[in-house]
Amino acid sequence: MKHTVSIAAILLLSACAQLPQDSAGLWQSSEHISSFAAEGRLAVKAEGKGSYANFDWTYQPPVETININTPLGSTLGQLCQDKDGALAVDAKGNVYQAESAEELSRQLIGFNLPIQYLHIWADGRRVAHAPYRILPDGMLEQYGWIISRTVNSEGKARILQLDNGKLNIRLVFTEIGMPSETETPERCAARTR
Repeated sequence: MKHTVSIAAILLLSACAQLPQDSAGLWQSSEHISSFAAEGRLAVKAEGKGSYANFDWTYQPPVETININTPLGSTLGQLCQDKDGALAVDAKGNVYQAESAEELSRQLIGFNLPIQYLHIWADGRRVAHAPYRILPDGMLEQYGWIISRTVNSEGKARILQLDNGKLNIRLVFTEIGMPSETETPERCAARTR
């Protein structure tokens, strides 16, 4: 089980103010999400057992990279998505590939993790052209996940939490801003090694 939770952490990435309870303006359809860079802590709970790690996440379309790190900064693994699909690299350098992050997570850990939608939900939006429901408490239900989000005083993501009844994922953002790279990559760096 610990191995499963650790791989799930590798694939994921996780002064608070609650979102307003008026759901009319919440979870608007996503058309375009701006580039961003974020850091924080990730917690994954499955079958009553949990795993924790740090993450750094860069989203620069068409490339999205999530590094999962130990508290001391060593990289446990990396997930990257680009126009060629998704790949994960573990701490030993093993590379796993699939057409999508969802397919990759299903192959590696047996769960369909919604990694390809995290950047949309973190921005407080829902996936366009996909079924959804806004719950009375303002949470979003989409793709079988209940998604909640809190923001900081600047309106940026502070906590993103996802739950599907079997798995609970919590990302706590300590920093979120613009990527430091001036050039937008076209492919995952791990593909060019």
